[in-house]
Amino acid sequence: MTLYTTVDSPLGELLLVGEESATAPGGTSLASLSVPGQKGGATVRDDWTYDSAAFTAIADQLRAYFDGKLTHFGIACAPTRGTEFQRRVWQALEAIPYGTTTTYGRIAADIGAARGAVRAIGTAIGANPLLIVRPCHRVIAADGSLSGYAGGPVRKRQLLGLEGALPDAR
Repeated sequence: MTLYTTVDSPLGELLLVGEESATAPGGTSLASLSVPGQKGGATVRDDWTYDSAAFTAIADQLRAYFDGKLTHFGIACAPTRGTEFQRRVWQALEAIPYGTTTTYGRIAADIGAARGAVRAIGTAIGANPLLIVRPCHRVIAADGSLSGYAGGPVRKRQLLGLEGALPDAR
């Protein structure tokens, strides 16, 4: 069964979508986290069930993150859907430490992709269904600019500022 709830945040109302899971804390594994107006973000479907209690542990971690008290999420995530290439890129995102940034080119090198794969890396990052939790906001352009973010550049700046990882203004 697909469950959902919304959580207030400094980025706006987050939409959390999950699946029931006997092994996940709180009984729900996170499948999607979207911000309002997100390019490609989830929207509530008629066959989903609203259940805020199922997301209590996840919501608590998100609040702690936004309060600057949590630097690493311990959220059970639903099995990742996507191509093999996307999953490799998303795994690389999960390895970017809190408070740091990396580049699209560095992600390409980390996953063994050709240097020319930077555009494909950007596309895979843009398809990330777990904004914030899978920190795609930590990927910036080689020149330090805050290019690309499905949640929008203002939110990317907010998240990097929260983490103390905002590069010099460009």
